[in-house]
Amino acid sequence: MIELPVIPATQTQRKPDWLRVKLPVGKEYRHVRGLVDEHKLHTICESGNCPNMGECWGAGTATFMILGNICTRSCSFCAVATGRPKAVELDEPARVANSVKLMQVKHCVITSVDRDDLKDGGSIIWAETINAIRRESPTTTLETLIPDFKGQWDNLDRVLAVRPEVVSHNIETVRRLTREVRIQAKYDRSLECLRRISEAGLRTKSGIMLGFGETEADVVETMQDLFNVGVDILTIGQYLQPTKAHHPVVEWITPAQFDIYKEIGLKMGFKYVESGPLVRSSYHAEKHLFDMQ
Repeated sequence: MIELPVIPATQTQRKPDWLRVKLPVGKEYRHVRGLVDEHKLHTICESGNCPNMGECWGAGTATFMILGNICTRSCSFCAVATGRPKAVELDEPARVANSVKLMQVKHCVITSVDRDDLKDGGSIIWAETINAIRRESPTTTLETLIPDFKGQWDNLDRVLAVRPEVVSHNIETVRRLTREVRIQAKYDRSLECLRRISEAGLRTKSGIMLGFGETEADVVETMQDLFNVGVDILTIGQYLQPTKAHHPVVEWITPAQFDIYKEIGLKMGFKYVESGPLVRSSYHAEKHLFDMQ
C-alpha cells in the first residue's frame, strides 16, 4: 500500500483548507431549524457539532437524537454532554414521528445517547419511535444508529425486531486506541453487536474516525474486522476536536489518504464506502440505502 503524508496537528493551528464548511443558511435550513425548536427535538447535528449541519439541514434533512441530550458515557471524542440524564419522555416517539411527517422526510436517521442508567437501555423508546414514524409516514425509510446496549442483547433484539432498513453501530476507532478514545466501550462488544445485526438479515453499517494517532495498518485491521462480522456500509471521516478538554487531533488525514481507504474497502468487499475528511456516519445516509438497491 502506498503511504501518503499526514499533517501533524501540532504543526499548524489552522485546519486544512479541505475541512472548511459553509455556514448554515437558506429557506430549508430555517424550516428545519424551526421544526426542531418548535417540537423541542434533539439532533446529533447540534449536540455533536457536526460540520455538515448546514448542508444537511439546507437539504431539508436532519438526524434526530432520542432519549435526551445527556449521555451516561464520557467518550473523549464526543461533544454530547455527559452526566445524569433526565427521565424518559414517553411522548417523544409521537413528537419525532410528527416532525418527520411535517418535514416529509424520505429517509430518516435516528440516533440516541447511551442510556446505561435504564434497564432496557432505552430500547423500548427506540422501538416505539420506529413504529410511530411508520404509522405517520409509511413511505419513509429508516436508519437507526444505535448504542451497544452494554452487551444486553435482548435490548438489541427489541430494536432489530421492528426491522429498520439500515442498522448502524459505530466502532469509532481502531482496536489499539479504543480504551483511550471510547472509555466505557469495548471493541469486541461493538463487533459482536454488528455481527448480531448482520445475522438478523438487516443492512449493517459502521463508522470510523481518523486522526487519533492510528496507523494505516490499524485502520485496515479494523476495516477487515468490520467486514468479517458482516458490515455492508462503512463510513470513514476526520476526527475534529470539539473543545480543548476533548481528545486532541493528532493528525490531519489528507483527502488522498481517504481515497485510498475507500479503494481498500471496496476491494475488501464492502457494498458501500463513504470516505472523506467531512464524512460522518449519517452523511449522505440516503445513498447508503437507495444507491445500493
